[in-house]
Amino acid sequence: MRKKIVVGNWKMNKTVEEAVELSTAVAEHLGDGLVNCEVGIAPAFPALEAVGKVVEWSDIRLVAQNCHYEDDGAYTGEVSARMLESIGCTYVILGHSERRQLFGETSATVNLKVKKALGEGLRVIMCVGETLDEREKGITTEVVTGQVRSGLDGVSDLVSVVIAYEPVWAIGTGKTATPEQAEEMHATIRDTIREMYGDLPAEHLRIQYGGSVKPSNVAELFAKPNIDGGLIGGASLKADDFVAIVRAACC
Repeated sequence: MRKKIVVGNWKMNKTVEEAVELSTAVAEHLGDGLVNCEVGIAPAFPALEAVGKVVEWSDIRLVAQNCHYEDDGAYTGEVSARMLESIGCTYVILGHSERRQLFGETSATVNLKVKKALGEGLRVIMCVGETLDEREKGITTEVVTGQVRSGLDGVSDLVSVVIAYEPVWAIGTGKTATPEQAEEMHATIRDTIREMYGDLPAEHLRIQYGGSVKPSNVAELFAKPNIDGGLIGGASLKADDFVAIVRAACC
């Protein structure tokens, strides 16, 4: 049985002080007794080290929101996988729709980042998902499976990979894919992995759902057989809401 994974993506929110306060509240609620699910929080870069010190006694993973595909060099504003690993990050989120839409990331650059992060010993949460326009054109499957194949090109082992399916039209909008819509795409992603890697890797791969997950809809989403947790945005900025989502996953 796949262990669910719930990660809070704080995006560009919270000062260092606020991030410490929020992570402290989450850690105090969840402690070190997480058994049936894996939990991570992804603060903005300036707060990573401080939050890492807060959660180091707990079972909560420290997660970064992005990294570059080079080790070092003249890349102003960028952070390398090696830097993230050195301050205690376990996971890094790559290919988030906001990175693709707002900062011009492509599946090719995501692939470079995935391979670099894995090579440095980080685990990867690779995001895929379609826009509203793509869904309305009926090309959702083509878009999402294409992102999966391109993002994992040249990756031979999926043991350190999680895929997050996030319909772009449901991120930060209050709209949510129905549990049936989400399950359909998760199953399609798993079938794609089966074609690429075989039955065993496909059955072991965890696929998260991201897109306006909140306490009121989490139980129905997480009950679906191919949904293995969530990449949580807005709801992760409130300790009580995030903890409620984690507890739903741990049931």
